[in-house]
Amino acid sequence: MIDLPLKKLRPGMVTAQSIYNSSGASYLTKGTKLTRQYIDKLSSLGVNDLHVLSYSSELTLLPPEDILSEKTRVMAIRRVCDVFSQIEKTGTFEFEPLAKAAIAMVSDIATRTSNLVQLTDIRVHDEYTFAHSVNVAMLSGMLGKLAKLPEAGVQELTMGGLLHDLGKIIVPPEILNKQGRLTKNEYDIIKHHPEAGFAKIRSMSLPDAHLLGLVAMQHHEHLDGTGYPARRKGKEIHPYGRICAIADVYDALTSSRPYKKAYSPAVAYHIMTNCSEGQFDEKLLKLFFSNVAIYPIGTVVKTSEGYGIVKKVEFGLTDRPMVVMYADQYDNILPEPYEEYLHERPEHKIESVVDDSMLLVKIRESGFDPASLL
Repeated sequence: MIDLPLKKLRPGMVTAQSIYNSSGASYLTKGTKLTRQYIDKLSSLGVNDLHVLSYSSELTLLPPEDILSEKTRVMAIRRVCDVFSQIEKTGTFEFEPLAKAAIAMVSDIATRTSNLVQLTDIRVHDEYTFAHSVNVAMLSGMLGKLAKLPEAGVQELTMGGLLHDLGKIIVPPEILNKQGRLTKNEYDIIKHHPEAGFAKIRSMSLPDAHLLGLVAMQHHEHLDGTGYPARRKGKEIHPYGRICAIADVYDALTSSRPYKKAYSPAVAYHIMTNCSEGQFDEKLLKLFFSNVAIYPIGTVVKTSEGYGIVKKVEFGLTDRPMVVMYADQYDNILPEPYEEYLHERPEHKIESVVDDSMLLVKIRESGFDPASLL
């Protein structure tokens, strides 16, 4: 898997991510072979780069299965889009269609248990909120199930995830999509969205309105009391708020925004486990990353013994995947690649993820695409 700038894309390459618009329609679904028309369409949409499964346009590869089916994800994005639109127009929304989307998501989460979170979708920048809400709902529902919540609890949590950013209807688009650092006044406006979401949810006679409102209210609170809007700490934060906080930050870190490129799952893992001490519930965070591919299939890594490409990731061993070693420490291509289960050899460590631009140079210089080993 390699992230290529648009000008490097060629017909025949296979997409590793989907691209959605605000209404849930797929501009391009993962696993699609690119054509010149698709590439031109991406350019017109302002998409600057795209993950493809291989630099080669000759290899026939399939992307890893997602926790959500394409049908469920598209339906859920459409429902969230409808909710925001209805509230802006009428002040309320139809609950039943959104509830059906949440039920479908919970069903996928329950039945697709062998699928890890591999890589999220791409959204056009000004249409970020709707797909973000669906990803947060999916990740929250997944973590709720891992935490052994009853099915009704997973359902509530998933619905809460779909509505967690409802308060952003009060935030002007020019602030939400601003490139560059927010001013103090702009950040203060942003910080009001949890309370606005809580108030809006509570103002409508929704089933489980209190719990849904708590998710909206508390998803930016930190366990050490440094979050907002109320600087709650520890047990003052509902378990649903703790779970949604993890899902929200992970999806935000691994998503492209006007002001930043997406971080890789490995960087997001490092930030959330090493650079955010006190922010998250540590037990829930560990459980979360047990089911998130820190090194997704197709990631090229530099290890203490050379270079390899991730071929398999297992639940609970996401930081120690199975890799196919193909080059030594000096970048010399091995005559015989070999599989290495890193969890069986603690001394064999991943040192870094090979940067995509560097990987592109290596492929061009050697004429060897590691994706051919998948």
